[in-house]
Amino acid sequence: MDNTGVVLLVAAIAGSVFLLWVILYFIPIGLWFQALVSDVKISLLQLILMRWRKVPPTIIVGAMIEGKKAGIELYRDLLEAHYLAGGHVAQVVHALVSASKANIDLTFQIATAVDLAGRDVFEAVQMSVNPKVINTPPVSAVAKDGIQLIAKARVTVRANIKRLVGGAGEETILARVGEGIVSSIGSSDSHKAVMENPDFISKVVLDKGLDSGTAFEILSIDIADIDVGKNIGAGLQIDQADADLKIAQAKAEERRAMAIAREQEMKALAQEMKAKVIEAEAHVPLAMAEAFRSGNLGVMDYYRMKNIEADTQMRETIAKPEEKKKRTDKLV
Repeated sequence: MDNTGVVLLVAAIAGSVFLLWVILYFIPIGLWFQALVSDVKISLLQLILMRWRKVPPTIIVGAMIEGKKAGIELYRDLLEAHYLAGGHVAQVVHALVSASKANIDLTFQIATAVDLAGRDVFEAVQMSVNPKVINTPPVSAVAKDGIQLIAKARVTVRANIKRLVGGAGEETILARVGEGIVSSIGSSDSHKAVMENPDFISKVVLDKGLDSGTAFEILSIDIADIDVGKNIGAGLQIDQADADLKIAQAKAEERRAMAIAREQEMKALAQEMKAKVIEAEAHVPLAMAEAFRSGNLGVMDYYRMKNIEADTQMRETIAKPEEKKKRTDKLV
C-alpha cells in the first residue's frame, strides 16, 4: 500500500471517529440508558432536543435520578425552565432531598424561588437542620449609674424557609441584637445588676421579637462576655465642670475688663473736672481786676481777703503738720 492509501485510511478513520462523537453528542444514548435503568421516564428525543435548547442533559437527568431515588417527583420541563432562568438545578434538588429527609416542608416552587433570589437554598436547609451561631461584635452601652459596659453575644439562629424570599439577612439580626443590648443595659439602674445577672439582657432582647421580618428564627441569645469600660458619667461631669469653669472665667474676665474701662473713664472724668476747676480759678483774677476797675472791690477789701487766706493756711498747717512735712519733702 502506497502513502496515498495510508493517508486516505487515516482520514477515513478520523472522520468516522468524529462522526461517531457528533452522533453520540447529539444522541446521548448512554445517558438515556442510565435514565432508563434508574426508572426515570425520559425519551431519547427529549435528550436530543435539550442539546438544541442549550440545556445540559446530564444536569437534568442527574437531578431527576436523584429525586427519583429520594422519592421526590420532579418534572423535566420545570427543571429545564429553572436552568434557563439562571438557577442552580443541582443545589435545588440537593435541598429538596435534604428537606425531605429532615421532614421540612419545602416545595419545588419555594426552593426555586429562593435559588433565583440569590440565596443558597441547600445551605438554608442545612442551617434549618443544624442551627448556626452568629457572634456579635463588641457592643458598648452605658448604665444609669454612668458606667460603660462592653458586651459580646452569641446568637443561635435557624433558617426560616418560608421567609427566605424577601427576608432580611444576618446583618439585620446583628443590628437588632446590638440595639436590644444597648437598650437593656441603658435601662438598668446599676452596672453591677447587669454583671450579676447577664441573662437579664438575653430575656429582654428575646422578648422583643427581633427575628420578625428576617429569614431566620432566633433560638437563643447568650451573653458570652461582659467587660467594664470607662466611667462615662464621671467623665461627663468633669467635662461639664471644666466648661462651667471656663464660662465663669470668661465672665470674670469680662467684668474685670469692664471695671478697668470704667476706672479709666472715671480718671478721664476727674481730669476733666480738674481742668474745669483750673479754668474757673483762672477767671478769678480777671473778675477781681474787673471789680477793681468797676469800683466794686477796694484795696482794703483785697488786703482783708489776703489776710483771711493767710490765716486759713496757717490754721491748716498747724492742724496737719504731717502733710506740711510731705509737701516740704516734695519741694526739696
